[in-house]
Amino acid sequence: MLCQSEFTSLDFLQDRKKLYQFLDFCRQKSIADHHPKIVSISLEIDPVDPLVSLCQVANPNQFHFYFENRECDRAIAAIGAVRSIQLYGENRFSQAQTFIQDCLSHLISNRSFECAIAPHFFCSFTFFDQDSGTNQPFAPATVFLPQWQIVCWQSECVLIANLVVDSDSEINHLAETIWQEFQSIQHSQYHPFLFSSQLQNLFNWEIIDTHDFQSTVISALESIQNRRLEKLVLANAVDVVSPLPFQWGHSLHNLRQVYPDCYVFSVGNGNGQSFIGASPERLLSIQNQRLVTDALAGSAPRGRSREQDTALAKSLLKSDKERREHQLVVDFITQRLAQFGLNVHLAQEPALLRLSNIQHLHTPIRATLPATLHPLELLAELHPTPAVAGLPRDIACEQIQRYEGFSRSLYAAPLGWVDALGNAEFVVGIRSALLDGHYARLYAGAGIVAGSDPRREMAEVQLKLQALLRALV
Repeated sequence: MLCQSEFTSLDFLQDRKKLYQFLDFCRQKSIADHHPKIVSISLEIDPVDPLVSLCQVANPNQFHFYFENRECDRAIAAIGAVRSIQLYGENRFSQAQTFIQDCLSHLISNRSFECAIAPHFFCSFTFFDQDSGTNQPFAPATVFLPQWQIVCWQSECVLIANLVVDSDSEINHLAETIWQEFQSIQHSQYHPFLFSSQLQNLFNWEIIDTHDFQSTVISALESIQNRRLEKLVLANAVDVVSPLPFQWGHSLHNLRQVYPDCYVFSVGNGNGQSFIGASPERLLSIQNQRLVTDALAGSAPRGRSREQDTALAKSLLKSDKERREHQLVVDFITQRLAQFGLNVHLAQEPALLRLSNIQHLHTPIRATLPATLHPLELLAELHPTPAVAGLPRDIACEQIQRYEGFSRSLYAAPLGWVDALGNAEFVVGIRSALLDGHYARLYAGAGIVAGSDPRREMAEVQLKLQALLRALV
């Protein structure tokens, strides 16, 4: 990575001549090194809503990524891809790491990353490293550096333009293209979501549930009773057909309104299909080598009154079955982190994570990382946790493929980003849906352990699916 300090104050809205000079400098570096350069131009802009910008600027044939955490007052939108790779097989995490490091070795920025928001590489990994069937919407691993990245964090809003410059680049054309696209993003400030909540009532949807989830739970309990498994997480998928195309941007806006305490995300594959959701589960967050990961397992509904809600919370905290399910996840994560020689810190007792329609047992787990440990190395060890697969993990994954009659794709899989400084944030893609024109597939799951009641597990899955269904437009 190279930072040219002469152009740190570059503002191509005010000084297009300086933009041309910077791009020409990058072209000269490319000629000298006999290799194309990835050029990253970062500048602060007036506040915009990254989701509005994404909806107005992105095309269906482009990769996109959206990531919002309202509790942290942070939202990121990624549009298009200047560099991308799709990977298959059991080495997909290490290959993704190699791809990112190779891109960074040829990157030139106008600002030092240590004093600015750095370029992000956006990553999506499917649940299994080799997905069954053909024509799957997402590759087992997709990593891309976007053409445009919009980050709003608290009161700061930063726009990053990434592009490739080589010896044959037409600098005047590149400068003009950047300036025009910047104008589109900077002025995407009106709100297109005002009527999204009313639109849903106009739709006459067909809802198709062909999977007998309750019978599947009964079969899984037999395997658990025969001591083949300690825990198995089973998902259900419901298909929805609409006479009008689903609108992923409006649906995503509804999710962030209803679930401000969740990570709201959207992943676009460049073929008009989007995977959206509102996940309460952080797989890992790394800032300045400080790691936080979540053990999130054990659930109960919210009450209709304050008294009922309190009673349900107390029952959840005292439930032997729910506590056992939760502890399996805590033990798994701490053991995996210990393999890296990390000293972990966590509370002795789980807390409650209360969402609008459900509450979970929650234990944050923290550690300090060595500078040599890459986020994707951790990710490869943590995915999938018992919260979304089961234990023993290998047997649980085999049973998932046996019992579930559909592809999980990105459901319950890692989605997030790694930046040029080694910071990262990944969530687990639960409470999610694949949107594809007039068709949507909704996913939700439940953890099955000894003592699970098939009817209660079915009710939990239906609760999660209904919450997601209500957000779709």
